[in-house]
Amino acid sequence: MTLDPATSAKITSYRPQNAPPEWDHICGHVRMLVAASAERSPYRVERLLTATTRLAVWCHRSGLPDNPEVWLRHETIDAFVLTGCTDLAPSSAQTYRSWLRHMRATLAWLERGEQTPPPMKAPKKVSPPYSPAQLSRLRGWAEHLSGQARDDALALMALAFGCGLTSGEVAAVRTGHLHRLDSGAIVVTVPGTERLIVCRAAWEDILAQATDRAGDAFVFRPGRASRHAKNLFSSWTARHRPTGGLPAVSVRRLRSSWIVELLSARIDVGVVAAAAGTSTSALARYQHFVPALSELTAVALLRGRGR
Repeated sequence: MTLDPATSAKITSYRPQNAPPEWDHICGHVRMLVAASAERSPYRVERLLTATTRLAVWCHRSGLPDNPEVWLRHETIDAFVLTGCTDLAPSSAQTYRSWLRHMRATLAWLERGEQTPPPMKAPKKVSPPYSPAQLSRLRGWAEHLSGQARDDALALMALAFGCGLTSGEVAAVRTGHLHRLDSGAIVVTVPGTERLIVCRAAWEDILAQATDRAGDAFVFRPGRASRHAKNLFSSWTARHRPTGGLPAVSVRRLRSSWIVELLSARIDVGVVAAAAGTSTSALARYQHFVPALSELTAVALLRGRGR
């Protein structure tokens, strides 16, 4: 199998950041597995290298043989996902499993007649939204921070709760992605998507200030040089913990709060789904957080008049 020069170079030069002590021992097998499967894989080679390295390190530390065939057995992959990926979200662990399963399926030993294993789905959990009171107090806490910490806290809340961005999108947004319309509305152009993302009016002032910055810096933690800074959110939230019994700041909970706020305002579910970059069916998971309409309001809506 012949790989293009760019892919081959990525594989041969790959070394994980903060490489574990086992790396020099397992790196040959890792590179071999990725090189053998990369051409037929729909996944980026960097992702295959990351997942395979993590699997190999876990196998080595678990006392399993340093044998790629052992690593990619069905039971080994499942054990790795269940016990070696506990630091990941369930959906991320399932993604690793899919990558490794696909790698196995492209390699020769699948021809031995082994049956395809049944699909294993990780439960999708919805982060509970903050209450309106918590959101108000979190903003007050953020506004009382000083210097860059204040700017970062408010930017994080404006992007995640004001715009409903995911953690990856929050990390990617630069000042050049913010556009102020004549109406005063702030539209966010997220890299890699054509979604219409409009900041909620209550948070426009925060992003409007960011548009006035010189250059094209990241909106959240503008001092970093890379979008993929290590522990971008966890390191910041560890240093800046809300006081007064408030919960920690979480991008996922802020985004959930944004979705629930829009659904509670009875904004068309199709509009919400398009802005969130998801499906209308996926929004059903948030519905139990949405307060029921009063009978008076329901009657007015069904009758065809405004509330």
